[in-house]
Amino acid sequence: MQRPLKFLNHKIEENALDMTYNPVENTGSVIYNLSLIKSEDTESAIKIFKDAYATGLCVSDRVIFAPSGTKIEGFTIPEGYCGICTLCSLILDSLLYQKGINVNPIGGGLVEVEKLIPRRFTAIIQYEYTTVDPITVMISQGSTSIGDVIESGSGTITGNIRECHMESESAVFEVLDDLIAAGFTGVLDVGAPNTELLGVPVNTNYQGIAMIGGTNPIAAFKETGRWAEVQSMKGLMDISNFSLISDY
Repeated sequence: MQRPLKFLNHKIEENALDMTYNPVENTGSVIYNLSLIKSEDTESAIKIFKDAYATGLCVSDRVIFAPSGTKIEGFTIPEGYCGICTLCSLILDSLLYQKGINVNPIGGGLVEVEKLIPRRFTAIIQYEYTTVDPITVMISQGSTSIGDVIESGSGTITGNIRECHMESESAVFEVLDDLIAAGFTGVLDVGAPNTELLGVPVNTNYQGIAMIGGTNPIAAFKETGRWAEVQSMKGLMDISNFSLISDY
């Protein structure tokens, strides 16, 4: 039986209903991305992840580097490969949904950064029109220059944007404060009501919130010419399985 196409905005809503993460208590399940690299490249990947985090290009300070044979939510890391799990920035959308905040995930794409300040989206794919994660598409096309941002502070990274009703502003900032206190570092910018954010327009009575893409460090890794396979929004996993980047 052929399954119907499922657009990404619907997948985000489903994850929102299933995720149980509580940033205040740092407990529950979170949405994660899974990437595969070759085992011999693990040390190089760890260094790039640490550099990316130090530059503020990671969603969170939590990560998993899983060697061959490790089982991750029913998936076994193949022989000769290392699995890397990162937290997905769409965790924010899930928390907003759970708080009863009217949120509309808009899309993901490329963000131009100048001296570590996000300037504008230079490319974006809207979630309601795609079945594939836009950031995965951008990474596969080699459109990022995250290594340049790490080195000089200027370049192109991946990011995503959503909009929330302006009347929810105080509740939105409460969620963002809780995430930041829990080690999330991926907030790019929060727009004013009825004002475009990083060049992306929002609906009347709404304001935009932009986040860093959860697979930015893997994109930086791929920029070095090494092989990697990226699976965004792979599934849900308990936050207790993750370690601090500094622990590796």
